[in-house]
Amino acid sequence: MDDKRILPIEQRRLTAELVARVERFEPDPGPEPGTREHTQAEFAAMAESLLLEYTPRDLWIFAYGSLIWNPEFEVVESLRATAHGWHRSFCLTLTRWRGTRELPALMLALDRGGSCKGMLYKLPAQDHFRQLALLMEREIDANPPTNVPRWIPVKSEAGVVKALAFVAARGGNAYAGKLPPESVAHVLARAAGHWGSAAQYLFRTVTMLEEHGIRDRNLWRIQGLVAREIEDFLSAK
Repeated sequence: MDDKRILPIEQRRLTAELVARVERFEPDPGPEPGTREHTQAEFAAMAESLLLEYTPRDLWIFAYGSLIWNPEFEVVESLRATAHGWHRSFCLTLTRWRGTRELPALMLALDRGGSCKGMLYKLPAQDHFRQLALLMEREIDANPPTNVPRWIPVKSEAGVVKALAFVAARGGNAYAGKLPPESVAHVLARAAGHWGSAAQYLFRTVTMLEEHGIRDRNLWRIQGLVAREIEDFLSAK
């Protein structure tokens, strides 16, 4: 018997080689029927509303998922930090981007309860409005959204700051709720969209968290389960 097949989940590791075996790109199905994409004016209105709610001297973003490995904004300072009262969870269903309507994916968001270790990124001091509008366009991919921007307190070695994070709206159409790790892994090992596979999304997130000295126990278990799913799938061919 292959030794890898009897390894406990905690010792399994999702690798670039395993991800490459399931990597693929599917056509973009577009917005769900009955919905539409946001306009530039709507993204600008979101940014304006956020700045009316809180006008920061220093604009900090709390990153816990893809923003860590693909921020797409200029960072002038970064710190490891913890958001208390929130935890990292694959609780959003995606029928685009890294999934399809036939095989939806799951995406990370902050859900209520527990705590989440991530990264604080400080953005340049100028033109916070434009930076927030661009961030809304990057992060909010459904209309109405289920991942919503919110100012939350985040603790770092420099103290507590109010940072912008994207959290799950539990009443949103895409909210998947709390799923068992095995169910999450089953989805992530199989789903893909026009941005690539859900397994790639997980791999990049876990890898970059580790580079920053952050190990999320739940996420580590999920990556081990995904590795096993892919190994079993390949061995059955």
